[in-house]
Amino acid sequence: MSRPVLEFWYEFASTYSYLSAMRIEREAEAAGIEIAWRPFLLGPIFAAQGWTTSPFNLYPAKGRYMWRDMEREAAALGLPCRKPEPFPQNSLLAARVALLAAGHPWEPTFVKAVYRAEFGEGRDISDPATVREILLHLGLDADRILREAQTDANKARLRAQCDEARERGIFGAPSFITPDGEMFWGNDRLDRALAWAARRGSAG
Repeated sequence: MSRPVLEFWYEFASTYSYLSAMRIEREAEAAGIEIAWRPFLLGPIFAAQGWTTSPFNLYPAKGRYMWRDMEREAAALGLPCRKPEPFPQNSLLAARVALLAAGHPWEPTFVKAVYRAEFGEGRDISDPATVREILLHLGLDADRILREAQTDANKARLRAQCDEARERGIFGAPSFITPDGEMFWGNDRLDRALAWAARRGSAG
């Protein structure tokens, strides 16, 4: 019998998506859940609300709290935490590569490597050289992958995925959507999302 699938909607510029990405495989396996990795961009969603940057920049007190919270949560998971400059990062190229990776064994490995470079080491993921280095470190044909990621067809796929996120009511990252369409938002809701997906899967 096939296992229930939980959609993991993540944005590479999202701090809390970093925490979820680094633990979701282990916790999903324990819950008997498959993960569908769904990269998207928050920029267009924020722009529709009149925001020109992250709400953590628009509201400094909220931003200060978030970074301190990230330090605590990352430490609890045994993860490094470093603020990249600038924040938020331009995640377009990384998202295009992640979308191209969909269904391939290196998909989750690439996603986690990007997050580790960005929020663990404070590196600039908008720089193609950073993404290329990550791909090479994974033993992949970096130049071919980068070329394919920048094709018109792959760009259109990412636009369509971002449109889907907006149409489905996603407003932040990470977001998790269960097989019956229930949405959970935030790293602190990952456990609830997995439990919900497992219950609905066993009921089906």
